[in-house]
Amino acid sequence: MGQLVLAAKVTHVPSLMLSEQPGSPLRAAREAAVLSLRELGRRAKQRGVTSFVVFDTHWLSNFGYHINANARHRGSFTSHEAPQMMQDLRYDLPGDTQLAKAIAGDAGLNVIAHQVASLGLEYGTIVPMHYMNPDGFAKVVSVASPLFTSLDESRILGEATRRAIEKSGERVAILASGSLSHRLWPNKRLGPEAWTSIASEFNRQVDLRVLELWQSRRYREFLDMLPDYATKCNGEGGMADSIMLFAALGWYEYGGRAEQLCEYFPSSGSGQVNVEFHVEA
Repeated sequence: MGQLVLAAKVTHVPSLMLSEQPGSPLRAAREAAVLSLRELGRRAKQRGVTSFVVFDTHWLSNFGYHINANARHRGSFTSHEAPQMMQDLRYDLPGDTQLAKAIAGDAGLNVIAHQVASLGLEYGTIVPMHYMNPDGFAKVVSVASPLFTSLDESRILGEATRRAIEKSGERVAILASGSLSHRLWPNKRLGPEAWTSIASEFNRQVDLRVLELWQSRRYREFLDMLPDYATKCNGEGGMADSIMLFAALGWYEYGGRAEQLCEYFPSSGSGQVNVEFHVEA
């Protein structure tokens, strides 16, 4: 029997990479977030994680649900939206074809597990893996976020992911890779301060309330507000990553501890954080 041994909501913003570049105006600005991603990677290795499943809100799909089921993920990534911030980022990671196909087959939705050599990873997967899995100690399954779907369908896929994990024989970490609120600064406001400020005070206040609910284990209240939260706070990928994560954790039945691993921080107007949701042994 397989087991879910780690679950987390993680950031993937390109400014993480910029903060590590000598001479960057953001030098060390994301140090706490980077260190907490590395800590999650350390915990994953310590717990014997054999596969990561990443719900990637930067792999956006117009047509149905898609899973990258390649046996090897190898490439060089340059961001099409911000090539000045992320370019020629090389990755070479093992995949988990069997687990990817099991998730797709269990969902009962129009989910396709792809084995296409030229299908690369998106940075919602690459960035967390850069810090958490740099030596490729664990396999990687990347799951896209469809734009034209519903909370119920994403919940079904999250539940199918948990079932597939339990049947797999793998020790798995699930990552919800995406922001909290995701309103970005308009082009005319893009200055140096945009990378470290929030675009909406309303969104910031709701984000902070969500973190309070998580830390108080008031997950039912969070899940009941999630549809409005995703809509009114400009959820990245419709917050499909959070929907699938909590579905995999058990939805209303989940009662574990939320451990916030870094301070909440803004990036390009959006709200970001790293939080582990502890699962029982």
